Amino acid sequence: MRYVVFNQKGGVGKSTITCNLAAISAAQGLRTLVVDLDPQGNSTQYLLGETPEDAKQHAAAFFEQTLRFSARPQDIADHIVETPWENLHLMPSHPSLDELHAKLESRYKIYKLRDALLEIGPTYDRIYVDTPPALNFYTRSALIAAQGCLIPFDCDDFSRRALYTLLDNVQEIRADHNEDLSVSGIIVNQFQPRATLPQKLVQELIDDGLPVLQPYLSSSVKIKESHQLARPMVHLDPRHKLTQEFVALHDVLR
Repeated sequence: MRYVVFNQKGGVGKSTITCNLAAISAAQGLRTLVVDLDPQGNSTQYLLGETPEDAKQHAAAFFEQTLRFSARPQDIADHIVETPWENLHLMPSHPSLDELHAKLESRYKIYKLRDALLEIGPTYDRIYVDTPPALNFYTRSALIAAQGCLIPFDCDDFSRRALYTLLDNVQEIRADHNEDLSVSGIIVNQFQPRATLPQKLVQELIDDGLPVLQPYLSSSVKIKESHQLARPMVHLDPRHKLTQEFVALHDVLR
């Protein structure tokens, strides 16, 4: 299964959700790949703690080679690295993704990621793609390559208003480029059950018939420690409430 984690709003937890779901998949014995298409590289830092030393083992190198004709193009596997955890691999981000964006868009390389993931698909049971906070070339490439779209929602009124436009964008991609794409669910992040506004906003989504997934992910300072140590929650504190929420959420998607 190929999932894209997408929201045009920044700071909603895309990388946190991507990496923790992927780490759980791998811990459960599923061969798992994370593709980090955000030039900020938060998923890359979270899973590796550093940038890979090899100059070719990252997403920018993969896309760059699609701009050149070669009788023997590089395989996507050449741009993937191992993480410290068994069954979990990563195609890291790189800052030069920003520089390549205009060239890739003008040369219409929008299907290259889909073709590469289909080719490598039999190697992995789960593929998670982390995206930039914008509907740009990389996000469209990921939506075209994916089967399921996971949308983080951070219980903010601006997020609620933007959500409907986001859903329209996903449906447009589905209609024009990828009939296999569906919204797998909306993931409520940093939920505070005792606060009135988050409960109200989430209930409005449910009342509108939107696919809100349960459980909701709690707000916790433990996740900051997880980021700092570059250890997903399942490896940092398996018994923590937030870890158990991630595991339950992962199992809902299976």
